[in-house]
Amino acid sequence: MDVRYLTNPEDFKTYTTDKIREEFLIKNIFRENDITLTYSHQDRMIVGGIYPINKDISLPSGEELGVDYFLERREMGVVNIGGRGTVVVDGEEYPMVKLDGLYIGMGVKEVVFKSDNPQDPAKFYIASAPAHTSYPTKKIDIKDAEPLHLGSLSESNERTIYKYIHPEGVKSCQLVMGVTILEENNVWNTMPTHTHERRMEVYFYFDIPDNNVVFHFMGRPEETRHIVIRNQEAIISPSWSIHSGVGTRNYAFIWSMAGENQTFSDMDGVKMEDLK
Repeated sequence: MDVRYLTNPEDFKTYTTDKIREEFLIKNIFRENDITLTYSHQDRMIVGGIYPINKDISLPSGEELGVDYFLERREMGVVNIGGRGTVVVDGEEYPMVKLDGLYIGMGVKEVVFKSDNPQDPAKFYIASAPAHTSYPTKKIDIKDAEPLHLGSLSESNERTIYKYIHPEGVKSCQLVMGVTILEENNVWNTMPTHTHERRMEVYFYFDIPDNNVVFHFMGRPEETRHIVIRNQEAIISPSWSIHSGVGTRNYAFIWSMAGENQTFSDMDGVKMEDLK
């Protein structure tokens, strides 16, 4: 498990490009027939990828977390961005196609990930946060997720936000998770931008075609930096940082949050004239 520690925003001002990437960028999330996990001390969020091709992959034990099993004191969200697959939760099977989601509550002891077809394997992206109570495991079909349409073609940011795990949908202890999909010919996300001092967030970018990138902006609003992100990479966003991006063409991303509350609209907006 890769561990990322907290960063002071004053120290962040001195970071080079390489240092910013080392601290916040998560690369190589999907490895064939393997599981990768990154543990952030920002609200103790864990994100990772599970890529079963021709063998089943189980969620690891909780040894590194100081518990007997991974979800003993945690909850987890899963989104499949690949081919057809199945997640087995304490013996119950949940078939998943691309963009299907799954919430798994605290206390589940065994989670197994499978692909239906090795020629078109599933790719399971996961996000996990600490939990103090258990909610039922529930599958989320994108057509059943709450859509929020934002932006316009004239602003180059027409997009749909699909809320998967949130208080008015699939309930959780603190994890909030969903998918944002940009329409064709639109490239900006989360602009005008914001921070939220009470929550951290991780963006996982995907469906970025070859030879295209996303420029993800972060830092305090008055002193921003950027990271170049490629397909199926993620970025950790501390609570003091903006999180916004622009691509060389349209793309999609999974967002996951944890912190003091689950209020989607609890944001500290940044005026365009205040950005530097």
